[in-house]
Amino acid sequence: MAMGAGASFLFPIDLLAAMRKKVSPNDQIGVGLIGCKGMGFSDLSSMLKINEVHIVGLCDVDNEVLQKRAVDLEKAGFKKPELYKDYRKLLENKDIDVVIIGTPDHWHCLQLSDSLNAGKDVYCEKPLANSIEECNLMLHSVKNSDRMVQIGQWQRSQPHFVDAINFVHSGKLGQIRLAKAWAYQGWMKSIPVLPDTLPPAGVDYDMWLGPAPKRPFNANRFHFNFRWYWDYAGGLMTDWGVHLMDYALYGMKANTPKSVMALGGKFAYPDDAAETPDTLQTVYEYDDFSILWEHATGIDGGNYGRNHGISFIGNNGTLVLDRNGWEVIAEKDRMESLPLQQNQGSGLDKHTINFIEAVKARDASLLKAPLQIGYDAAMVCHMGNVAFKTGNRIYWDQDTGQFSDAQANSLIKAHYHNGWELPGR
Repeated sequence: MAMGAGASFLFPIDLLAAMRKKVSPNDQIGVGLIGCKGMGFSDLSSMLKINEVHIVGLCDVDNEVLQKRAVDLEKAGFKKPELYKDYRKLLENKDIDVVIIGTPDHWHCLQLSDSLNAGKDVYCEKPLANSIEECNLMLHSVKNSDRMVQIGQWQRSQPHFVDAINFVHSGKLGQIRLAKAWAYQGWMKSIPVLPDTLPPAGVDYDMWLGPAPKRPFNANRFHFNFRWYWDYAGGLMTDWGVHLMDYALYGMKANTPKSVMALGGKFAYPDDAAETPDTLQTVYEYDDFSILWEHATGIDGGNYGRNHGISFIGNNGTLVLDRNGWEVIAEKDRMESLPLQQNQGSGLDKHTINFIEAVKARDASLLKAPLQIGYDAAMVCHMGNVAFKTGNRIYWDQDTGQFSDAQANSLIKAHYHNGWELPGR
């Protein structure tokens, strides 16, 4: 995903060789990466700062990306990894202990399931999946596995985020009646309409589509911009929402809501090529508080002068948190304000270290973002998109795992195409 203020994962990979110390082959952890262009390669670069980790295989449907990443690693002093176009072949490699899944959202469920069946530990990018049904299947799969699975919600390993939530849980803010999470993304401009074309040379487009509906190739749907098409993802609601709603849920000790309603649309760029809304407000109802999500593309003027963040609004004061740090704004004379408590260090690096520590110890309780964390965040974000698509206030029954609305329930389902089958069916 694209980074906002306070986070940058562009690490010069050629510095890795100088940082690393040799370890015994018996202590090495072999890693395979599926999806090499964006966050997947950032995850790999972070993991390779750990001495025990070595790269065994790369997989990507785009040969240009695959070759470039292989060259990048060789320049950094690593042995050339095995290269794959089909992730299933990578999973057959017995030298791979850990798999990083950095593919578009619509691939996560299948690739996680297949990785677990192949006996691999998994670091899977967020959001967890592209539907509520897939989230449920993935939760079931991991609960019935002895593999270590970490979701790429790296803010769970970022100390200042944890410190902020400890303050929220201290009770000093008083009763918290509302939590807000938002992403105002000025970098996200209009997506111009482009004609369909043949896939670029070296791209296995059928493999890229996988279980998504068969469509002609269009550059807008490929690589980074897949995020703005329902076939593959859920827009900013799931792209940034899982990071920020995760912390709203964490602070409020909450998971699925009683009801959800959402309003928005393509207000800024009504005629561009994107499908997902460029403007959205979503309200989640709980017993004695609510959570509000909002996003807007093309502008940075978010709440409290921050283009992204989470706030907890209590009777005594409001805590505001983002990737730069956190502060407390007192409510009149009911408590003391706190100045900005600044971010320290790389949350991503701490997150990959945490994952490898759990892998070595074979102890899932060590994980900062186990699958349940990814599940809770993805569920509420998908619920927000379901409410937007129906245009209704929808009510959730925790016991049945269903909405009160038939149209909403139809949107729970995952629909697989092109001969691919949903795991467990």
